[in-house]
Amino acid sequence: MNMREYLSREARRMQAAALRSLPPATQWPAERERRLAQYFDMMGVSAHMALTERPPLNVQVTSETQREGYRIRTLAYESLPQLYVTANLYLPDGLSAPAPGVLYLCGHSQRQKVHYQAHPRKFAQLGFACLIAETIQRGEIEGHHHGTYLRGWFNWFSRGYTPAGVELWNGVRALDLLQALPEVDGTKLGVTGLSGGGAGSWWVPAADERVRVAAPVCGTATFASHVAERTVDGHCDCMFPVNVHGWELADVGALIAPRPLLIASADRDGIFHIRSIREVHAATKRVYDHLGAGEQLRLVETPGGHSYHERSRRAIFSWFIRHLQGKEVPEAEVGDIDERPAAQESAETLRVYRDGVPADERTTTVQEYFVAPAPPPRIDTAEELRDKRAETVAYLRAHTFSHFPARPAPLDVEIEYERADGNANGGRFAFTSEEGWRLRGMWSPAQEGGQPAPALVVLRSPHDVRRESYALQETAGLDRRWERVCVEPRGTGDTGWSPSLDWHLRRAAMLTGRTIASLQVYDALRALHAVAELPGIDGRRLAIAGQEGMAAVALYAALLHGGLQAVCLDGPPATQDASSQPDGTGEAIEMLFARRVTDLPQVAGLLWPAELVFIGPRPTSYQWTEDLYARLGAPGAVRRIMEWSQWQPGQSP
Repeated sequence: MNMREYLSREARRMQAAALRSLPPATQWPAERERRLAQYFDMMGVSAHMALTERPPLNVQVTSETQREGYRIRTLAYESLPQLYVTANLYLPDGLSAPAPGVLYLCGHSQRQKVHYQAHPRKFAQLGFACLIAETIQRGEIEGHHHGTYLRGWFNWFSRGYTPAGVELWNGVRALDLLQALPEVDGTKLGVTGLSGGGAGSWWVPAADERVRVAAPVCGTATFASHVAERTVDGHCDCMFPVNVHGWELADVGALIAPRPLLIASADRDGIFHIRSIREVHAATKRVYDHLGAGEQLRLVETPGGHSYHERSRRAIFSWFIRHLQGKEVPEAEVGDIDERPAAQESAETLRVYRDGVPADERTTTVQEYFVAPAPPPRIDTAEELRDKRAETVAYLRAHTFSHFPARPAPLDVEIEYERADGNANGGRFAFTSEEGWRLRGMWSPAQEGGQPAPALVVLRSPHDVRRESYALQETAGLDRRWERVCVEPRGTGDTGWSPSLDWHLRRAAMLTGRTIASLQVYDALRALHAVAELPGIDGRRLAIAGQEGMAAVALYAALLHGGLQAVCLDGPPATQDASSQPDGTGEAIEMLFARRVTDLPQVAGLLWPAELVFIGPRPTSYQWTEDLYARLGAPGAVRRIMEWSQWQPGQSP
């Protein structure tokens, strides 16, 4: 099996499991609350949605333009302090009572509220108050959606950060704004948008029940299709949650049920394939039917590529009139948008900031604070360490490593051959890590001492071309009483892949609730169990070693395994919160949500009293680790050596 096949298989399994088991309809409100907590978790908005008092919106209106039958306000609001969102509000004239409100979410057009202006204008002409809100990527203050897509910010996965969460929150605050307007009936709110705005038209209604009707356009597909059909490669990071709970898009739709939901999509959309769209609709319909609201869900298919069609626009206008105004206006009579050049407002008319953006804006840096990473804890006693370790491991197993199989496959350890060539004794063995994955390793027996012997397990590195990792295993100066083993986690040795796949695999793996590094942690754990079954090895006395990125894998494997005698780190990364190469190549050490509770130096510290060995220079971030070991004292010890041959297990530093 290769990694593409594996991720596609796992994505399809997740899709097949979505919404297959539903509680009785009477229990759905409680079930929705449980699911909602997971949803907020994956979108990185839990803390924000839990606020008992939201920060003031500080709405700033910068202009108002009167047109025949409606007027346009240009405004900005703060969804969080200094997180500015630029928007235009279209209000119909002659209101005798507050009008239903529509939130129009923009797609990835360079001039968003200018490009999509015909839509909110039409809503206003139909009697709705429509707020068109720009995104943090393409609004007047240009922030970042393309973290992993373009910039190599795979540490977003470790933080559990997605710009989809920011857009969700900005949308929720837009609803707050609409609801507070005297011209708007806050009990009648709807959300719609195209492409990125289509995705947002899933995110916001799922999060906020104030949305009475929703219509995502060309923003619908199964997560499984994005993996299996590689359409994830064409998508911005705002299109996905950090899928740590293994959801499908239909799970998001279940949070909208039983409220009216119209899914409009094109039948030849290159990044949202029609078969997948139909699968989302069918899976979501199971919930709507279960709740007795099947007629509240509709799929509108239109001919052509990724765009609106007159049919989808008319369907949406009619749908909103029915569910927010309580009137029946046939699609043939509702009319369409006016895209004549003469009807369009200039960019200057719709601009919010005429004299430059606010100097204190925090929109461009929202990724740095929206989901806060965990600070290093203060630990002074062995008891405090044990408590913190148990708490951290429990969180990691429930989130970062939730993809570990509940029922591990049989290891089926097999010695493929043995050798006795001078100093090159030992042999090669194979074991099953996970269904479909047969991994290999080499071992060298101890030169001295009795049997059974302790063993040092070296993790082979992905960039290891000429068996450098095996050279570590065979270093002559290592303690001759220890057996030496080198194992090949997925992505190394026989299961390696071309670097040209790195960017795709790292993004696709997240959609299946895992990362390359978290898979390698599982392989390392399985390897430790497999090594314990090799002849002549004392499975109770094991150590693990890794170079550079594999040092991060070794640290987490040691933490989850527990009881290892030593952990040897050669050039460990300073943190999991650093950027990678924009093309996805290099060290893939991100692990979903890990930075919400810990970081590599803290993982190392939680291994006390295991012996920690740093080979060569180590990042200064590990001073925290050494300080902790110094406070707790023996039997824990930290050794710093320059070469592997200098390590003598169990000796004092």
